[in-house]
Amino acid sequence: MATQNPSICSVPVPLVNDGPGIHHMQVLRLDSGKTVADFERALKTKGPPPAWLAMIGGPNAPGPGTEANATMNMTPGNYAVVCMVDIPEGMPHAAMGMVLPLAVKKAAGAGAKAPSADIVMTLHDYGFKLTKPLVVGKQTIEVRTDMGQPHEVELIRLAPGKTPKDMLGSMEKMQGQPPGEALGGVTGVAAGIPVYFSADLTAGNYVLICFLPDANDGKPHFTKGMIQVVTVS
Repeated sequence: MATQNPSICSVPVPLVNDGPGIHHMQVLRLDSGKTVADFERALKTKGPPPAWLAMIGGPNAPGPGTEANATMNMTPGNYAVVCMVDIPEGMPHAAMGMVLPLAVKKAAGAGAKAPSADIVMTLHDYGFKLTKPLVVGKQTIEVRTDMGQPHEVELIRLAPGKTPKDMLGSMEKMQGQPPGEALGGVTGVAAGIPVYFSADLTAGNYVLICFLPDANDGKPHFTKGMIQVVTVS
């Protein structure tokens, strides 16, 4: 009987948002012997991320007082767990101290297996592809990224009658009743690294969106078309 490689295991990670604002959990693998201190120095410089920094996903932002989840394949090594959300201050929360070092060791036995996916969502420059529609109820979604830039997916349930434009405008001001509810998803992940998340959906309209900055001009990927409304029924 085949066994899971003990040097690679699937790690389920819950994220509980106890604060009044929006936060996510971006997991970064630090290659070439780099440390969190190296990451913090890199965070202060402009330009693309260094080659030794690998985005491997994590649970994306749930709304205040709620929970999100993600399951990632992790190999032994040094990692950083960070929040790169920059609202409402306009500065990544990681630059304000929201950084945690994480050491992953080789599993003593067979590594945990990846969950069984109901749907596969592929992220590409610049859009989303689903193997079948999202439906009412709980489902596990496998997220894959095509060759190209890293991407993320944030899943937001729109309030009745609200649009993505309403949602983006609300994020700029962060005042009043929000026009949607953040449910989570998967933070930035590079090509070839599968990540899984589960969501329990009700009927309605939802937004899939990628906020990552573009490697060429720094503009958010949703400004290049990586924003999509899906109807769950």
